[in-house]
Amino acid sequence: MTTAELSSGTAPRLSVLLRPRGAFWPAWRQSRPLRRVAGGLLLVAVLGLVTVHLLMADAEYGLTHGVCTDPGAWIQPQCSDLNDRIFRLNTVFLNVVQPAMVALPVVVGMFVGAPLLAQEYERGTIRLIRSQSVSPVRWLAARLVVPAAVVALSAGVVSVLTAWIWRADIAGHRILAYSPYPGFTYHTLGLAPLAWSLFGLALGAAVGVLLRRTVAAILVSGVLVVLAEVLMRQVRQYFVPLVHSTDPNSRNYLGHFIQPQQSWVVNDGVVLADGTRLPSSACGADYQVCENAPSVWGDYHPVSHFVPMQLVEAGLLLVLSAVLVALVFRRVTRTAL
Repeated sequence: MTTAELSSGTAPRLSVLLRPRGAFWPAWRQSRPLRRVAGGLLLVAVLGLVTVHLLMADAEYGLTHGVCTDPGAWIQPQCSDLNDRIFRLNTVFLNVVQPAMVALPVVVGMFVGAPLLAQEYERGTIRLIRSQSVSPVRWLAARLVVPAAVVALSAGVVSVLTAWIWRADIAGHRILAYSPYPGFTYHTLGLAPLAWSLFGLALGAAVGVLLRRTVAAILVSGVLVVLAEVLMRQVRQYFVPLVHSTDPNSRNYLGHFIQPQQSWVVNDGVVLADGTRLPSSACGADYQVCENAPSVWGDYHPVSHFVPMQLVEAGLLLVLSAVLVALVFRRVTRTAL
């Protein structure tokens, strides 16, 4: 920038200096609807999750300070209302926030990844990339990087907030103390939302390139992401070796394996006097045999396996995403030749 530009007032604005250059500028402009929708949804999610945390923290503070700490005070209307508020907010987190996080990769695959390149084929504009001043590889990289950055930022922020609420208000609660494994909880915490969202984007883009029809790509992408989530749930238990435990049967067990706190029991049952291991599903035919068994056994994942399991799953999803992106590059660049 020269002195003459500064003195004449023709210096470029900061927004002009910071805007993307080259092939990224058209991609940035084309992603404006995505950025607006993602920004609005992210703002609503942040405000909602912060509000849930503040309400739960306020209720917990009221229960652990003041009159609610006195013996028998829980029957007072004020203390009972605070307990009800905690359980209602916990229900909102489990039944609204968690299903929404599970649906996030499906939505990304259907409405961000699938139309991204399928529309280019459907309109015939994919043939024009050879006439541009940038190579097809750079054009495609720009088209993929911009939505990937928006998706990664949005999923990452929401993942941090949900993990914060889970650890601060649910997992560490004196009464609740749920496990992070069952139901939709696993998809809400840690690296899962980020890795699954990027995988959904890559899968949707690959389906769009292969089908070249927007509506068909949207429907197929949604089905494939759901199937991938179901399949991953079936194989997730094998990512980290199970912990095998055998305990004496007693009046506290009555033929049931008592799982450690916040763990995920994969298999359990009883050990008979002759050493035969029966699964818990076999106890329905003759419950008396299981109740009188000398020992109970269980194969489970303790809470300490949660982070290693998510690292393995995230790595697997990123590898699959890289393979899908390579497929997209190969198909698009060959089409452009």
